[in-house]
Amino acid sequence: MTEPDGKPFLYVVVCAAGIAADVGRLITAAQERDWEVGVIATPVAMNGFFDTAAVEARTGRRIRSAWRSPGDPRPFPPPDAVVVAPATFNTVNKWAAGLADTLAVATLCETYGLGVPVAALPCVADALAAHPAYQDSLIRLRAMGVRFSEPYSGEPGEDGARPEFGWERALDLLG
Repeated sequence: MTEPDGKPFLYVVVCAAGIAADVGRLITAAQERDWEVGVIATPVAMNGFFDTAAVEARTGRRIRSAWRSPGDPRPFPPPDAVVVAPATFNTVNKWAAGLADTLAVATLCETYGLGVPVAALPCVADALAAHPAYQDSLIRLRAMGVRFSEPYSGEPGEDGARPEFGWERALDLLG
């Protein structure tokens, strides 16, 4: 839901992958495009995969990784859009199957019913991406309207350098 200042609200769901250390790039890019941002992280991602204090300082909001208690106010307004970055093998498969065992995955499952646009930047090793369950999950999520970027395996290229992770691409996918 658009904030009182007129800015739309973006949920950024962060999963546990090494590239998550750079999630601040996505947050900055979103803010430069006039989004207010709230971050929801998987519990494992909260364990050192990114600088939580820096993200909270940048967004001005606490990161969510656990459910609130009944009666507690909602810490974020409803989203105008959601980005999942990096979207890991585990999260993609649980999301597609509707296994809402963490706040992050439950939030993603709920987005379908909310009808908000969702963009996902997969970060999955090639060997895992070949698994039939993952391929089926991509088909299901695409049918649900999720917009995916090209997959990122993080494998070094012929020159030995790792390719760039397209953080800003997530915002482009939202339209």
